[in-house]
Amino acid sequence: FQGAPAWWLAAFAVWMTITWTLGFDPGGDYAQWNKVIKIFLMTFVAMSLLVDKIQIQVFAWVTTGSIAILAAKGGLFTLLTAGNYIVWGPDGSFIGDNNHFALATIITVPMIYFLYALTDNRWVRYALLASMALCTISALGSHSRGGLLALIAMSSFLWWRSPNKLFLAFLMILLASLYVPFLPEQWWERMETIQDYEQDASAMGRINAWTVAWETAKAYPLGAGMSYQHAELFEQFGVYETKVRAAHSIYFQILGNHGFLGLFMYLGLWVSTYRTAGWLRKNAAGQTDTEWAAMLGAMVQVSLVGFAVGGAFLSLSYFDLPFNLMVMVLLARS
Repeated sequence: FQGAPAWWLAAFAVWMTITWTLGFDPGGDYAQWNKVIKIFLMTFVAMSLLVDKIQIQVFAWVTTGSIAILAAKGGLFTLLTAGNYIVWGPDGSFIGDNNHFALATIITVPMIYFLYALTDNRWVRYALLASMALCTISALGSHSRGGLLALIAMSSFLWWRSPNKLFLAFLMILLASLYVPFLPEQWWERMETIQDYEQDASAMGRINAWTVAWETAKAYPLGAGMSYQHAELFEQFGVYETKVRAAHSIYFQILGNHGFLGLFMYLGLWVSTYRTAGWLRKNAAGQTDTEWAAMLGAMVQVSLVGFAVGGAFLSLSYFDLPFNLMVMVLLARS
């Protein structure tokens, strides 16, 4: 429990349990609460058991590799099919949906670069560079609009942070010019709906779900429980339609589920994690034995930017990958 993120997570876990117990359907929401509370429990277990540099780095390898291997396979699939088919995540998992898988993949890319900086083995470095490229291609192959926005935000953040802005800009333009022209017509048609969202039924359905979440939090300070997807709430607060839809936003999902106080705690968790990563980036730099921690902090910040932007359009509030990133920076600082 050393560090603000751990205390924010503990407070949020308690609040989540209270809102679930007093929510609209505790029985129906039990499975979701049970899944999430187990994720939080294992997050605290990891914080308790990982105590040194090697363990933290191995945890980073396992966490990153578990997503990167799947994403690299998706990137190969996209190349072999010229992007004509959508890349999906593992069926039945948190990231089975193509949009969710795209965001998980994008969050992983900066962490692959962190692993690249850790190793001196030439062949491992080549494999990691190839993995970064394939993961990016996989994210594009998912045809996810939220994933594309997250990728743009993360790339812009990387460029802004880079001491070699001209070279990085050239590299990004080169990579885009090599791959983007080969994307199929249906990919471009889907991405163009970002600017024409008022004519897109999916986008308007999301806005309606966000409106319901906002009104639910106003009417019920504790929120609706582990899910605000109840027909009576959408019939009462829906503006564009009354069809029950997923939140498609980590912020509105937490708001509708756990109220304004729950959203405050959730944001506090990630802001404090970002600040902890920034502390590492500043204070661990310039020393040979702690340079790895500075790189870890820098790359976790980049990943969190991708999560913050992409998560605005996806329901991945309880996904365990960002919590693992929190564990890494918290223990590295400790």
